[in-house]
Amino acid sequence: QVQLVESGGGLVQAGGSLRLSCRSSARTFRSNSMGWFRQAPGKERDFVSTISASGSTTNYGDSVKGRFTISRDNAKNTVYLQMNSLKPEDTAVYYCAAATSTWVPGPSGYDYWGQGTQVTVSS
Repeated sequence: QVQLVESGGGLVQAGGSLRLSCRSSARTFRSNSMGWFRQAPGKERDFVSTISASGSTTNYGDSVKGRFTISRDNAKNTVYLQMNSLKPEDTAVYYCAAATSTWVPGPSGYDYWGQGTQVTVSS
């Protein structure tokens, strides 16, 4: 069973930045496409970003393009989400997800999920 542990959430003012981290217990981490999702209260879970196993390919949801950057360090079994120019509407619980395939281009195809980390952006 793969365990994913997110960290780095918190309270930040609008316009500020946060960097989320997600550490995976998977021995196959360097073969797993990884993704970030978020869910605001009363709303469905939204796709935020995905990165291929090698880190060479990424994709973003429309609402975060140009502001968020996903990256990974396969030596540390960790994927990151750098969030800049944060807005109040970015407030949500952010979840890390792992796929057993090397590239998942969008919101479907993930096999393991973390417990989430809260991000709150004040206006």
